[in-house]
Amino acid sequence: MSASELAGLAEEEEQRKKRAPWGVIALVLLTGLALIRNGSGEFDVGPPQPASAAAADSRVHGSAFGSAPAPLPYAAPDRVSIPAIRVDAPMLPVGLDSDGWVGAPPPEDPNLAGWFTGAVSPGEKGTAVVVGHVDNKQGPAVFYALGALKKGNRVEIRRKDGKTAVFEIYGIEVFEKNNFPGDRVYGSKGTPELRVITCGGGFSKNNGYDGNVVAFARLVEVR
Repeated sequence: MSASELAGLAEEEEQRKKRAPWGVIALVLLTGLALIRNGSGEFDVGPPQPASAAAADSRVHGSAFGSAPAPLPYAAPDRVSIPAIRVDAPMLPVGLDSDGWVGAPPPEDPNLAGWFTGAVSPGEKGTAVVVGHVDNKQGPAVFYALGALKKGNRVEIRRKDGKTAVFEIYGIEVFEKNNFPGDRVYGSKGTPELRVITCGGGFSKNNGYDGNVVAFARLVEVR
């Protein structure tokens, strides 16, 4: 093995050590408390909300998507693309904030998504989590149109190892933050999956958005 390859493995291991232990993160997530909380809600027309027909079918398994690609090794994501809603945004790592909520990218930049480092990287076995703002004080942000997605739409995650993990959406739903099904959303299905999350539902000045829009997707291609 060359010196550059050894250096690459050492860097990957160091990144793994920096990531929060999944057992601890899972405990927080499954309480339903660690949800992204952002958005200004200051616009007359709110973001689109998922149609009831787009709900994830718990009976859907990998076989419904044909032969699933083998899980990828760890690699941090670099960019997310969702062609159906014209998303093409750089990504940065986010963790939990001081209140135990999933952090979000800086709201000043509307075209920026975050990868939650407490979960797997997109393409690894398990459930990867990508978050982003629905809006800010200037207007719609990166995942404003997330609720308009349909089953079969695709999410492409370009990774820093040069590979692109392509996920196909099999459900899109909005959940109340006070009754969030953490196990259903974040729990591992034993295959590489992805959740894309932003704020949604009703809005009030005092409490902000009362829900989270969640897109459920599964790895179907690696390029």
